[in-house]
Amino acid sequence: MKKKNNQTQESKLRFDLDTCLRRKDLTAAITLYESAISQDLRLSYHHFNSLLYLCSIPETLNSQKSVAVEYGFRVFDQMLSNNITPTEATITQMARLAVAKEDPTYAFELVKNMKNYGIVPRLRTYDPALYCYCDKVMADEAYAVEEHAEDMGVKLEEPEISALVKVSAEARRGEKVYKYLQKLRGTVSSVSEETAGVVERWFSSEAAAEVGGGEWDAGHVREQRERNGGGWHGLGWLGHGRWAVKRVRIGENGACFGCEEELVGADIHCCETEKFAQSVAALAMEREVKSNFKTFMDWIEHHPHYEAIIDGANIGLYKQNFAEGGFSITQLEAVVSELYNRSKNWPLIVLHNKHIRALQGNPVDRKLLEDWRAQGALYSTPSGSYDDWYWLYAAVRLKCLLITNDEMRDHIFELIGSSFFLRWKERHQVHYTFLKGLLKLQMPPIYSINIQESENGSWHVPISIEDSDESSRSWLCITRANPFKVSRVIPVTVDPSKDQVLESSCNGSSSMKSKRKERSPSPSYLHKLQH
Repeated sequence: MKKKNNQTQESKLRFDLDTCLRRKDLTAAITLYESAISQDLRLSYHHFNSLLYLCSIPETLNSQKSVAVEYGFRVFDQMLSNNITPTEATITQMARLAVAKEDPTYAFELVKNMKNYGIVPRLRTYDPALYCYCDKVMADEAYAVEEHAEDMGVKLEEPEISALVKVSAEARRGEKVYKYLQKLRGTVSSVSEETAGVVERWFSSEAAAEVGGGEWDAGHVREQRERNGGGWHGLGWLGHGRWAVKRVRIGENGACFGCEEELVGADIHCCETEKFAQSVAALAMEREVKSNFKTFMDWIEHHPHYEAIIDGANIGLYKQNFAEGGFSITQLEAVVSELYNRSKNWPLIVLHNKHIRALQGNPVDRKLLEDWRAQGALYSTPSGSYDDWYWLYAAVRLKCLLITNDEMRDHIFELIGSSFFLRWKERHQVHYTFLKGLLKLQMPPIYSINIQESENGSWHVPISIEDSDESSRSWLCITRANPFKVSRVIPVTVDPSKDQVLESSCNGSSSMKSKRKERSPSPSYLHKLQH
């Protein structure tokens, strides 16, 4: 009560406006605003933003659109005349009001002028102009919004990309549909029902039947698909004629029940892998003794044959009494033996020196460690080091499997901050359990839950499900009636590192064409481990 009695007129106005917000009462808020203006109260950005928010919410625009728009613009003009710098929330609310006035150009101009106020836009700031342009089938203007967002480092999400696919389809811009389908592939693992409907309508259209080329270099398509990690080639529409679109299930072996094509386990692109390895190394050398980690990097370069890396501490400490210093070398030996027996290749165990010292006291354990060293299967990380950097770098640099239950959510992994980190984990991390002392390895899935583009130009698009039962997931199976002829003509290509459509030269060569064969996880090795 004392606090309420000591309120200034400005703080009381703020309290009353917040009450109007909770009640969504625009009429009362306008009365408060007019009274404040007549009394010449000193209004803050909070007062103005509260009014603009109330004017721009859907409930108000649906019931009092004309009043909300009129007062919203009046409040914004007053805010600027009072020399109050708008915030990102201010611009977002005004962009929504501009679109309610059916003026997406003004909404976009507001966003572009944010730099004058020293503020940075967010995705929600772009949404009003983008969606309005898409609804009006103003495709080029919508592309300009997307390009501006990208220049500002704002990443579009599924709803925005879906809207761009839709407007491109309606504008019969096949090359743009292709671009945004690839962007969608790199953004989400599965699509919503709404997006699935957009994709279905495109491939069922006459415009979709007209895109593509009847001839291409099958070898180049296969090579580019491998460079991209499998699952997509990015070289443009292949084939000719109408598309057949069906909703299907995928078998446990990855075979499509619609077209019998086998889906693949898609890895990240080789360029992303290289950047990933470099970022891990750079961060590690900032936090580790630089000479120690550099020694390890050089050692890995001279020992590139490993196809599985083992996080030794994670396995040895699994369900052990850490407080008592428990470490089970028996569990570690079980994992090493299982991997070797499946593939006849020794994995690399990365184990901190403190654990090795602790194990040296037992003659049996010491003998086992010596045997692993003799086979080149053990790397001891030095005292004072953080061994996570070592096993992660080795697995990324060698493009091989990583056996660990560590979900890599620690702060060091947050530093990596790459969207492809999760995709890399999906393809490379092997989990394990010991049930009644028996080891069970959980290998990466045979096929990826991701939009896939095949070598013959067909597409498979997974649709989101609420539960985790993959057998219940529906996929869009999209194939050509006349799939392909083999030649050397490639009409369109995509820069895999940027997911941007580029023009190809007439002979089908691409500026992104591989100059050398990139190392990727051995399919035969993965097959052995799966079985």
